[in-house]
Amino acid sequence: MEKRFDVTALGEALIDFTECGRSPAGARLFEQNPGGAPANVLCAVSRLGGRAAFIGKVGEDMHGGFLRDTLAGEGVDVSGMVSDGGVFTTLAFVALGRSGERSFSFARRPGADTCLRPDEVPEALLGESRVFHVGSLSLTDEPARSATLRAVEAARRLGAVVSYDPNYRASLWPDAESARAQMRSLIPRCDVMKLSDEETVLLTGEGDPVRAAERLLCAGPACVAVTLGGEGALVATRQGVRAVPAFPVEAVDTTGAGDAFWGAFLYRLTRSGKRPEALSLDEAADFARFANAAASLCVGRRGGIPAMPGLEEVEQAAN
Repeated sequence: MEKRFDVTALGEALIDFTECGRSPAGARLFEQNPGGAPANVLCAVSRLGGRAAFIGKVGEDMHGGFLRDTLAGEGVDVSGMVSDGGVFTTLAFVALGRSGERSFSFARRPGADTCLRPDEVPEALLGESRVFHVGSLSLTDEPARSATLRAVEAARRLGAVVSYDPNYRASLWPDAESARAQMRSLIPRCDVMKLSDEETVLLTGEGDPVRAAERLLCAGPACVAVTLGGEGALVATRQGVRAVPAFPVEAVDTTGAGDAFWGAFLYRLTRSGKRPEALSLDEAADFARFANAAASLCVGRRGGIPAMPGLEEVEQAAN
């Protein structure tokens, strides 16, 4: 049966207040940008020509309205976005280092994204999706944790490929052990998974990305990608592990680069018509090369959703 959506994601849509210079008085200035890893992934998919849908909660405030309008303007279906007048849209203040790396300070106690209830997840959307994607920030607090776990089980039951990105933000967890336990809980439930080299020890106890990927394959997913920053990525399937070099780029802003990578990877997965367990190592490496091209384009410009590249430019960069 034909699915309405290539990728549906559940999780945080939030405001990134990103550092953008100084006022005449010397004070730091921050600009309002749409963000949140699941929302970024969906915009990356949509920019490439895929069909995307969002499930999550924002406040009934100026920021929530801005996020709804932004996602809809990017072609993302927002019928699963709940606006709640009782909570405020989650905010993240982002400072950029000289190399484009970021540091975060969150206003999320609670943020609207943590308040999504299980009964607010539209199960019909899950059944209409080829891929259902989640991150780990929706596991930090109840009721969003229960909503996420229930949605994952429903997606599996309905035949969707479950995608997982354990996006670690230390300040949002009580401690590293709590984060480790909750973040690991989704590994046996996912089919395809992306993590950064900085998250390998937390998730697997292995600092070496190759050994980490091999351990994750034994724990649940059939395909694993580990992003390696300026070194590119490696992918792992049952056939083995392969490094995929990055495309050279002068980093301007790394915001959303990992999401651009994963949105592009999932886009190619949906276009292949295959489930992750049917992918060859060659196919997974080809997806990662395409995804590296998307990430390089994102890194080379001001980051976030506006930096997500389109299909033509990614294909040109990859070739």
